[in-house]
Amino acid sequence: MVFTFKGQLDAFSEKQFKTFVTNNLKNDLPFVIDLTKIDFLDSSGLGALVQTAKECKKLKLGFSIVGNSRVAQTIKLVRLGDFLNLKSSLEDALNYLKN
Repeated sequence: MVFTFKGQLDAFSEKQFKTFVTNNLKNDLPFVIDLTKIDFLDSSGLGALVQTAKECKKLKLGFSIVGNSRVAQTIKLVRLGDFLNLKSSLEDALNYLKN
């Protein structure tokens, strides 16, 4: 499954993001969070991504994140790339989940 988000992932949208993702964790299917259309990612958004990653690891559920250059730079800046399974393209993310 691929979830594509657009706009901003910040303090105003993180609750909606977390609710959506949490509801979809019940599907027990590996998924990709596509953030290539996100214009802005702040610390609240990063917190939501970290919380999602922790929940997936607890459930042993495969996930990966894809972001545009701005999002990827923000994630790498705080050294969360590996923890969030950040990939450079949707194709890379899907291949990661197949393995």
